[in-house]
Order: sequence, then C-alpha cells, then structure tokens
Amino acid sequence: MIPEYLIPDPGKLPRPGDPEAADVFMRRWFETAARSDDPEIVKFAQEVADDDRGALLLNAIFGNSPFLGQCILADLSFTRRLFLSDPGPVFDEILAGIAGNGDASGATEERMRSLRIARRRVALTVGLADICGVWGLDKVTSALSHFAECALRATCAHLLAQASRTGELALPYPDDPQRESGLIILGMGKLGARELNYSSDIDLIILYEHDRIEYTGKASIQQFFVRFARGLARIMDERTQDGYVFRTDLRLRPDPGSTPPAISTIAAENYYESTGQNWERAAMIKARPVAGDIAAGERFLDHLRPFIWRKNLDFAAIQDIHSIKRQINAHRGGAEIALAGHNIKLGRGGIREIEFFAQTQQLIWGGREPGLRPRATFEALDGLVEMGRMDETVSADLKRAYEFLRRLEHRLQMIDDKQTHSLPETEAGLAAIAAFMAYDDREEFLADLLTEMRTVESHYAELFEESADLGESGNLVFTGADDDPDTLVTLREFGFRDPTMVSARIRAWHHGRYAAMRSARSRELLTELTPRIFDAMSRTIDPDAALLRFDGFLAALPAGVQLFSLFHSNPGLLDLVAEIMGSAPRLAEWLSRHPILLDGVLTQGFFEPLSDA
Repeated sequence: MIPEYLIPDPGKLPRPGDPEAADVFMRRWFETAARSDDPEIVKFAQEVADDDRGALLLNAIFGNSPFLGQCILADLSFTRRLFLSDPGPVFDEILAGIAGNGDASGATEERMRSLRIARRRVALTVGLADICGVWGLDKVTSALSHFAECALRATCAHLLAQASRTGELALPYPDDPQRESGLIILGMGKLGARELNYSSDIDLIILYEHDRIEYTGKASIQQFFVRFARGLARIMDERTQDGYVFRTDLRLRPDPGSTPPAISTIAAENYYESTGQNWERAAMIKARPVAGDIAAGERFLDHLRPFIWRKNLDFAAIQDIHSIKRQINAHRGGAEIALAGHNIKLGRGGIREIEFFAQTQQLIWGGREPGLRPRATFEALDGLVEMGRMDETVSADLKRAYEFLRRLEHRLQMIDDKQTHSLPETEAGLAAIAAFMAYDDREEFLADLLTEMRTVESHYAELFEESADLGESGNLVFTGADDDPDTLVTLREFGFRDPTMVSARIRAWHHGRYAAMRSARSRELLTELTPRIFDAMSRTIDPDAALLRFDGFLAALPAGVQLFSLFHSNPGLLDLVAEIMGSAPRLAEWLSRHPILLDGVLTQGFFEPLSDA
C-alpha cells in the first residue's frame, strides 16, 4: 500500500512517544474518513491502517505530533495523494499552485486563505519526508525556504498590482508587477541562507529605491511603503481559521526602534556607512533578495559590500568582532549542562555558537578572501577549511553537531507548530522527544545530545582563546533584535528588576542614537565597558534607576570616546559616577548638564580629606 520509497527503512520510523494520543488520533482517522463523500477516501483509510508500513507511519505521526495529526485529518484527499506519492513532485505542485496565483488577481482574503492551505500542506509534506528519512536536513531547510520565497513573491505581486489598479503606483511592467518595481525584500538569517527551520519566523528588511519608483498616489512614497510593509506582514502572519503562513519579523532593519518598517535604500546605506555595527555586518553575510525587484536587491547588496567585507581591519575592529563571541560566557568545561529545559539554539553548546564560529571568522578574513563569503553555514565551514583557517576535524565535528541539533529543533517544533528551541522540562517530556528522535530510550538520546553540545562548547571556547570572556557572570549579548534569554538571567543576577528595559537601553546605545555613540570606536569601548557598568550599577541602592540616569547622562554627552577611555583607565571614576546616579538624583541631573565636572575628579588629591578653615 505505502510505497517503499516513502519509507525506505521502517525500523527507523519513530515509535509513538504518546501511545494514548496515537489511539485517539487513529479513531479520529476512521471517523473523519467515514464522514467523507468519497468512497475512495474510506477505502484508503482502511488500507493504510491495515498496511504494516502505513500503520507504523500513522503511529509515528499521531503519537508524536498533534500538529501533523491535525494536518492529516484536515485534508484527507491531500493526505491520500501524499501517502501514495514521492514528496518531491507533491511539493512542486504546491509551489506551482502559489505561482499560478501570482498574477495578483482576486481578493486579499482569498489569497490569504490559499497561502494558508498551501502552508499546511507544505508542513505535512516536509514533515513526512523528514520523519520517513526521505529528505536530509539540507533538502528540508531549502524546501521550507523555497516555499517562503514563493509566498512572499506572490504576496508582493498582489500588493503591487493592487496599488497599480488604485492609481498609487505606475509600474514599468503591470503584467509582471515585481519586475523593475524598485521594491526590495531582503531575506535575512536562515531565510537568506536557505536554512529555515520547521516553524520559523522569517526575518525581512523592506527597502525601496526612491528615485526609481513612480509614485502617483496622494500620500508620500514613505507612507505608501509603510502601508505596504504592514499589508505584507498581515497577509503572511495574521492568524485566521486557516492558520498563518509565516510569522514575519521586520526588526533587523537599521535601528528598528526609530525607523519605519520600510525605508529607502539611501537611508539604509547612510546608516550602515555611519553607524553599522559588527553584528549587523555578520547579519548581512546571509542577506539575500527573496522577493520584489531582485535586480535592485542585488544592486543594494553590491553597494554594501565595502561595509560587510572590509579588506583592512584595525586592532579595535577585530577586538569588537571578537566581542560578538566574547559576550557569550563560554565555559571551558567544569559545569554541567542542565538538559531539561535547555535552549538548543541559544544555550551553551547550541546552534548559535556554531553559526557565530563561522560568521566571526568570515568577518575577519572574508574581506581579503572571497571564498569565505557564502551564506550557508556548511559552505562557510568548508571555506574556512579550504583557506586553512580551520582544522578539518573541527569542521566535521561542528557539521555533525549542527545536523543533530537542527533535526532535534525540527522535532521540537513539529509537535505543536511552535517556534520553540527548548527541551521539555519533565522526564516524561524528555522521553517523548527521545522517541520522536527515533531513540529506544531517553538516556541514550540525552547522552548523544550532551556529547554533541560539549563538542560545540569546546570548539567555541577555543575560538579567540586569547580574548577573555566579557560575561564573567553569564551572557551579556546585545546583538540582534530579540533579548537573549541567558542575558536577562544575568541582568537579574546583577540586581536589575526590569532586565528587558536594561537590554533595550544597551541596544539603543549600540545603534548610535546618542551623539556619544556615533563613532565606531566609542561603541567598541562601550562593549568592553558594559560588564563594569552593570557591576558598578548593581552596587547602588536602585540599579534600574541608576542605569536610567546614566542613560540620560550619556544622552547629553557631545562625544563618548574620551569619557569611555577615562572609565577604562580609571575604574574608580565609573564607580563614583554610578554612586551619584544611584544615590543623588539632583547631582546626577547636574552632572548630565555639566559633564566637564568629571575632570575635577581626576585632579591630584580630590579624594583626600578637606583641609580645615
């Protein structure tokens, strides 16, 4: 019944982690088929259940993934097509259906519905191919990425054609709305590298070429593209009765706290040239035009090449690249990794450490060696080996761990279609995910997982080994748009009541919103100072209030390099400023208005007792 090429090795199918759930879903399988008007569906349901391979497959899905179980029951005619076919042609048909609707005709609601049905079918197709071992990691991630691109292109075509029909845009090619439209949709992160995970957000930067767009509407071109960005996000991630397509994150654009969701290419270029940070250079390594005017996107990235790939780096810049890694507290053995609840993406020995291992070295060497510029993680590791920047055994270790961790990440997300990276916290939960990973028992699974994470941790700790960790008490990571979970824990340990507020303030400093932070050198010094700042604030009566007053003090400074250098060479000065910020609000306000008063502190004898009358 079930073709052999769909299940090449029945012995490798996962056993049901929740046998009771498998039984419930099996009853629903027959009930749903019985309600069908198609006798072929009823016959199919019985034949699959009676087939040895079919029964193993249904149990593997029903007993491990409520989400995939619902996908199966929601569309039994599609399930029948999928179970009796090769997943490849089925997947291609789904994408062809999206492309066929890409002429932008029809109502937005109908387009939203068709994309959501396509997404549900893609989730089932990719999940089945993964669980059955028909597709490896590379095929799974590239398929998910390909679907995201197709969905984005269909949505962009629809919105652009809609704007053309209402008289807001004069498109060069109305029958092919995206062509030479001047709209740029950059896929960032895993989408840009074609490495999307199973239940991934998609990180986008939306740009437009101001001079190339013929805007004919009544508002401004900026207002139009802000509405466009919101419309795109709504079509992709609004939850309806049919589900959603992709959760859409627009926060990797330049300084998201103070810029609209869509900005001009000129504004973006000015930002990166004047204020761009090294972690943003690392993020742009994976940037790729995925929808809109692809040629315009390639032009934009070509203009950014000198920002991303610097041929000559001074010592301070290299130190700042090191700090991307050093902000993560890389323990060199000793402490145990607590597996229950561990975040396999952001935690110790996780996926992020493998990605940073490649990206930090790409930033240092890629300006002079074009072979180190690929977007994909495995290709970057291969390039580092080829250029003699990494030992081949290290690369093999990291690749093996990456495949294991990404496969586990996908299983965690398949369970309930949640964007999670954390292991279950209970013994029963760990036993269930071990079963979904096709292990016979929990202990064997946890032993293999611990081995892979310790391997990653060991290699990561040796990267830039001569540079001390910045986060001596834990992570202090302020890159990207999201709060690092371990960093929030570290901030609480420093005594901050509102670590989310603190994290947001530090990220704002690094975005160069204050005059004192405009220069790259001031931000590099700030990265080095951050742990000392937290330590000094933690010893005050109210660390949160002290940090907010210190933030106001920095906002009033005309420049930062001189002061930050002073703090470096005179640690006691930072302690004094922290004490003022935490204990003397009026004096803190006065100091913010007159920072030159700090010069007096540096005079000889300032801290000696005053003489008598």
